[in-house]
Amino acid sequence: MQIVEFGAGTLRFLDQPPAKAPDGGFVWIYLERESFEADLPAIQQAAQAIGGSPLLDLHVKDLGNRSHPSHYDYTSVYDVVIFRRLATEAEVRVELGESQAPRPAPLAGFGRIRTRAVGFVVFDRLLVTVHPAGCYAARSFIQRYLADAVQTEGLSAAARSRLPGNPSDLMLRMVNVMVDSYLNLRKDLSNELDAWQRDMLAASSRNADWGALLTARNALHALEDLSEEQNDAMQEWLDSQREQPAPWITRAERDLLEARARDVIEHIDRVVHHVRRMEHSAETAVQIHFSALGNRTNEIMRTLTALTAIFLPLNLIAGIFGMNFEFLPLIHRDEGFWWILGSMLLIAVGLGVVFWRKRYLRSTGR
Repeated sequence: MQIVEFGAGTLRFLDQPPAKAPDGGFVWIYLERESFEADLPAIQQAAQAIGGSPLLDLHVKDLGNRSHPSHYDYTSVYDVVIFRRLATEAEVRVELGESQAPRPAPLAGFGRIRTRAVGFVVFDRLLVTVHPAGCYAARSFIQRYLADAVQTEGLSAAARSRLPGNPSDLMLRMVNVMVDSYLNLRKDLSNELDAWQRDMLAASSRNADWGALLTARNALHALEDLSEEQNDAMQEWLDSQREQPAPWITRAERDLLEARARDVIEHIDRVVHHVRRMEHSAETAVQIHFSALGNRTNEIMRTLTALTAIFLPLNLIAGIFGMNFEFLPLIHRDEGFWWILGSMLLIAVGLGVVFWRKRYLRSTGR
């Protein structure tokens, strides 16, 4: 459990939760979900002393649930926000039991999309965050503030400007970092999907990896549902801040919070838009794939039909002169066979030239 006290332009790291929040500041308590149950008494004591109310049992269960969807709830004293962040590559390997990076495979990135639930309890002067083990979001913020902090002598002016002003501000900053991880994932997923489309639509392609496509579509649907849940949670939180703003927050601070919240929601909307565009692109690629297969089949059938038409008069001539009659033209002449053979060859060449000029014997794609 990490405890950070943000004062008026200063911050310091504490070993125990303080009895009250500093003047003009707040307290941030960060802990991992694995130790949440053991640290719960200290959390409840800090919530009562600093926030004015202990956590409800229902919210305690929500914070300890690692598979909880993105969600927003509130009481008269504090707000609860559950937000699912994107798991890192190392976390995915641990979950899948992999010791090394997997070999490149079609659409492999879609099958490795995993998320983790992060819980935020936002009081007026207290922020409690519950993270999965080794969470990069909390660790990056702690390292950022630790690099600038001087525990007893304060911070520089540049560092002060980067400090959050209240618990809601810090929560929005962490949520924004989590959403940006989804935006950073767009390029990798788009590149994989484009490569798969090129392979599937190639003229020499015979076997499409439909299993990989099914996995990718399921991942995109799950990612779309996840983003919509995130959007709903943040929109409900923003609406509650507009309807019931904290009395001690100034107008400027409230405008800043609303601006940050709108920015987070806009980033989530961009993720939803990109996911839907990839879904549409995948569906379009499948339709183009089957259209290309139908087009190649039509070309093959056209060629076979043209060849059949060329040999049809030859079969007719062979059938006529194969009749069991004694008197037929040219059958009793020495040069009769060559006349018939030449005529058949001339007919075949003539029809071949006609069909070639009509593009019946060559690909229309050239």
